[in-house]
Amino acid sequence: MIKLKNRSIVINSNNLSITREQIRADFHQTADLYENLFAALKSDEAFYSKSIHLRHPLIFYYGHTNTFFVNKLILAGLITQRVNPQFESMFAVGVDEMGWDDVNENNYSWPSPAEVKAYRTSVRLVVDHLISTLPLDLPIGWESQWWPILMCIEHERIHLETSSVLIRQQFLQFVQPVAELAPSQAKDVVAPINGLVEIPERDIHLSKSTEYYGWDNEYGEYNSHCSPFQAAKYLTSNAEFLAFVEAGGYQKDQYWQEEGLDWKQYTQAQHPTFWLKKGDIWQLRLMTEEVNMPWSWPVEVNYHEAKAFCNWQSEQTGKQVRMPTEDEWYSLYLHAGLSDEKVTTSKNANLLLDHYASSCPVNEFAHGDLFDVVGNVWQWTETPIFPFDGFKVHPLYDDFTTPTYDGRHNIIKGGSWISTGNEALKSARYAFRRHFFQHAGFRYIVTDTPIENDASHYESDKQLSEYAEFHYGDTYYDVPNFPKALSDFAILSLKSKPSKTALDLGCATGRATFELAKHFDHVTGIDFSARFIGLAHKLVQQGVLRYTMVNEGDLVSYQERNLAELKLNDVAHKVEFWQGDACNLKHQFTGYDFILAANLIDRLYSPRQFLSKIHHRLNIGGVLMITSPYTWLEDHTPRAEWVGGYKQDGENVTTLDGLKAVLGQHFKLIQAPVEIPFVIRETRHKFQHTLSEVTLWERML
Repeated sequence: MIKLKNRSIVINSNNLSITREQIRADFHQTADLYENLFAALKSDEAFYSKSIHLRHPLIFYYGHTNTFFVNKLILAGLITQRVNPQFESMFAVGVDEMGWDDVNENNYSWPSPAEVKAYRTSVRLVVDHLISTLPLDLPIGWESQWWPILMCIEHERIHLETSSVLIRQQFLQFVQPVAELAPSQAKDVVAPINGLVEIPERDIHLSKSTEYYGWDNEYGEYNSHCSPFQAAKYLTSNAEFLAFVEAGGYQKDQYWQEEGLDWKQYTQAQHPTFWLKKGDIWQLRLMTEEVNMPWSWPVEVNYHEAKAFCNWQSEQTGKQVRMPTEDEWYSLYLHAGLSDEKVTTSKNANLLLDHYASSCPVNEFAHGDLFDVVGNVWQWTETPIFPFDGFKVHPLYDDFTTPTYDGRHNIIKGGSWISTGNEALKSARYAFRRHFFQHAGFRYIVTDTPIENDASHYESDKQLSEYAEFHYGDTYYDVPNFPKALSDFAILSLKSKPSKTALDLGCATGRATFELAKHFDHVTGIDFSARFIGLAHKLVQQGVLRYTMVNEGDLVSYQERNLAELKLNDVAHKVEFWQGDACNLKHQFTGYDFILAANLIDRLYSPRQFLSKIHHRLNIGGVLMITSPYTWLEDHTPRAEWVGGYKQDGENVTTLDGLKAVLGQHFKLIQAPVEIPFVIRETRHKFQHTLSEVTLWERML
């Protein structure tokens, strides 16, 4: 059998037999390693005692990875029968760490470890049979039937690492050494004095190779320029961090960011969580034992602690000290001359369980003039995870990454001593809440370059998402995009008119504002809703918009739209957005050649006031374009303010009649009304189809 030794499989090989046997070896090796890890639990009680109250007990994680196999293989249509429906419900969800302020104390009737072990054995047989019989075509890509098998193997590798952290946090009386998972014996090595290495500027280009399996957030295109900086030669050691602890760093709030302060006050932390103070002696908790502090090993902290240390260092040195961004970590990687092939074949890193089941001295593995660019412990970055251009979710695991696109999960890079498979690759992009503990430390850098965080949040508010899709999304039932259709109609009708400035009133999320900027020198979008304006601002600033769409019930799909694809990036500099009340506009919003009021008048609290004063905002000869389905509702507009849609003296008064009456003093209708349709998607199976009447009015007086 091929021995992979915790490496990633090359999935674009042309040798079918090798690839099939590689996958089989990878599957069983990973399962054996996972079983071995849980052998560190001394008793059944250890499976049920929570390591930390923010997570499930370890029995959940013991069963979860094989439940994941069954659930994903059924979803992919590769198997049709469940192994244990009860387990595959119980162990399915509840994996991710919770915030310290949103703990959910549920009661579960957990099975015994022996029952879960038997379940794992049964699942193994199912998967092994599938590997033997499933037709194999190469290369293996997202659409391949083999992709979910690789996905499940890599998923178990992730939990190998996260479960090792939970075991490390378990009460000492519940754990025991495992011969195959022995820690480094280099505990008395003197910690080196850190120094700075010059890292030159370089361009960063990222595009996921098809050679290895990858998670959704690794795909797409990313390009940036990384300015020069200085980087610490070594990861921050326990000895180096001790100076911060002894200087009262955990007591002095000025070093901590607001979120970090909340965490520190909640936990009452006085030092790193794996440090133990026994009298005057410092010790370190490893996975299954406590040892005298190995001062030369990297300190293991969360982001908040690392950030506080950097702020303290800035104060001590008078320099700008922080952690690297994701871009800057890639620059370190390139500076070290590393590649996936070099890392996985040389064993010159504390990675892939090649050496120890613990950290080791920070000066043991050199990567050029730096040490531990990969391996030993994960390295926190300053970057909240964000999607690359072209990001798509895999339909079999649509919530792997997207829940972390919230600005609250920072990327860690480089891998730790127990990182295997995909985790050990350069392209790996894992992110955790900033208070979370992994086998993670940090390297600090010195730079004046500010941190630039990319957009990462997926808008999930139902109304905002519907309008984002309405303005920037797909077309449905062959009905053209409504804001664009309005803009195109207006531009066609205004050929002989001045085209300096335009006003888009009730602009919502702003598509018409951008479209009008193709014709006008400058366009202002105004909407009463700050939430709508916020999305429009995001497009101007970042060029991208991400949102969820309801498919049915709680099921959603994830969408990404950008100005470049809509061919609007060249006009973004010509638009501006403001929050405002159409019935009470500020004085500066005047002197326009064109005003668009799209689907606005029947949503105003005083449309008569709006219509009677709008001429003040237009230049003489300027054009007002009003569109509306004339859906008059007292929920929006008092009946006395309705412009039409009622009877007067027994006769029908249409909205067009009312518009002529109110606007007639200052405007003339310059062409017959037309109807332009629009469709709003509510769910995958529910749409609103509406006709909006369009009228054009030229200001005469």
